[in-house]
Amino acid sequence: MNKIMELRNKRNTLWEQTKNFLEEHRGDNGLVEASAVEQYNKMAADVQALGAEIQRLEEQAAFDAQLSQPTTHPVTNKPMSRKAENVAPTATDEYAGAFWNMIRNQGDQFAVRNALSVGEDTEGGYTVPDEFERKLVQALEENNIFRQLATVIRTNSGTRKIPIANDTMEAQWIDEGEEIPETNTKFGQTTLSAYKLGTMIKISNELLHDSAFDLASYIAQRFGVCMGNAEERAFFTGDGDKKPLGILADVGGAELGVTAQGEDLVTFDEIFDLYYSLKSPYRRSAQFVCNETLLLQLMKLKDKNDNYIWKPSLDVAKPDTILGRPIRTSSFMPGIAKGEKVLLFGDLKNYWVADRQNRTFRRLNELYARTDQVGFLTTQRVDGRLILPESVKVLKMAGTKATNTTPTTDPDDGANG
Repeated sequence: MNKIMELRNKRNTLWEQTKNFLEEHRGDNGLVEASAVEQYNKMAADVQALGAEIQRLEEQAAFDAQLSQPTTHPVTNKPMSRKAENVAPTATDEYAGAFWNMIRNQGDQFAVRNALSVGEDTEGGYTVPDEFERKLVQALEENNIFRQLATVIRTNSGTRKIPIANDTMEAQWIDEGEEIPETNTKFGQTTLSAYKLGTMIKISNELLHDSAFDLASYIAQRFGVCMGNAEERAFFTGDGDKKPLGILADVGGAELGVTAQGEDLVTFDEIFDLYYSLKSPYRRSAQFVCNETLLLQLMKLKDKNDNYIWKPSLDVAKPDTILGRPIRTSSFMPGIAKGEKVLLFGDLKNYWVADRQNRTFRRLNELYARTDQVGFLTTQRVDGRLILPESVKVLKMAGTKATNTTPTTDPDDGANG
């Protein structure tokens, strides 16, 4: 914790030095000397790098705190021979042990199969044990800021229907004895489905049979990165075709708040207009989200009183702010380009993520036998949708969005172990 505070203070000092450097090299015409721009960008990048390191240390501290929690509870009652009631079949020690014996291909296979029968999936895999499920969700959240900001629900059915009131009722003033008028409330409905997401990794048999190798943590981390990246991309830019509908979708996504005058530059007035394009009740819980390339621009903007609008946070576990509201970055937000929606502002709790329990897991023995490797495949069903489009506004750059016909892949999207 002391290291985190030390880095926060260091980042704040560096940011003050960066601002002073910029002012020292600003000419009488208000423009920064061309020779100073490169140095300023380097100093600002160092501020960002310190912010990223602080975030990593905070995540490590949170994970260490979770691992240090007791794994057992003290006995407070007399020992009982009967099993505990209301325990999910996949939460038992027998199921967890059988599951990992199946992964390592050890033990009595008949006993393993009997224990795993409670978690069989119709597609041939096995439902992961509850403890592994929690590890996988932890990895997803660490690699996916959207799950931290959105509303996540669990459902056992394939679809979830969500009723939405499409108008705001208002009472009316009436005279004594006058009939009270009716209010015709209109309701809409949004449906969350269950789109299938899957990935696969390969592990050598040497690692599988090495008792010192923490197989559970490794698989959870790798699957977490792969699944988290795919989810986050869809939650931002998904088109709803075999995947969730992203928050930036033209239809069903966030509403347009401001269109910038430039194609590669935003101004304070445009950020200010975006802020007030959102209704006041939503602003109370609203957050900014953008790509890091835009954040570097926002760090240079000043308000009408010549104050920088970006403020670094000195509090542990609190994000930096713009106009007093938190700002977060994601590499899956579009970069600065013609017609792109580069900045969103709103209450992201109104984007709902629906997980259809449970994730399933499958071991593939023969597929990579020639290379003495074993494949592991996991799948999950998930959907996401912005329930109230008016609760999130976006800033769009001027111009027409370019059409990208070349598919792109993210290094962590692959299934390499």
